[in-house]
Amino acid sequence: MDHSEYSDAYIQEILQDAKTIAVVGASDNPVRPSYFVMRYMQRKGYRIIPVNPGKAGTELLGEKVCASLGDIDVQVDMVDCFRNSDAIPAITEQAIAINAKVLWTQLGVTSLEAASAAESAGMRVVMNRCPKIEFGRLSGEIAYMGGRSRIISSKRNKLLGKRL
Repeated sequence: MDHSEYSDAYIQEILQDAKTIAVVGASDNPVRPSYFVMRYMQRKGYRIIPVNPGKAGTELLGEKVCASLGDIDVQVDMVDCFRNSDAIPAITEQAIAINAKVLWTQLGVTSLEAASAAESAGMRVVMNRCPKIEFGRLSGEIAYMGGRSRIISSKRNKLLGKRL
């Protein structure tokens, strides 16, 4: 599969099928992207399982933080990775071991090695995307802000003096 482009139907099917999302690299800091994504997806009806070895055993957004994917005691549909690209192959091995259905990596994070391993194990893969953004874009929630254009930016347009 070409991991530079995904059809809307592919992303939408994943977001509809997933019920439980393990977030690797979960943060308890409300200004961190992982926290914001977890809170948003939880409010949309997903069960979020935070994974962070440094916070294991504590509670985050009403769920116990797990040290690793292997410590989760429920079926995980999607593993959402807030780690750098170098960490993704090892996370993928853990995701395969727990029979997760989807490997998802956040914006700027890709690993073709991990994608190949996940797909060989029967998993669906999305890389360099944010499920919060994709959910909002596909639901029409952020269409009025430019979400359908796939360009979301706070940078000023130098020619027009307006925000893009």
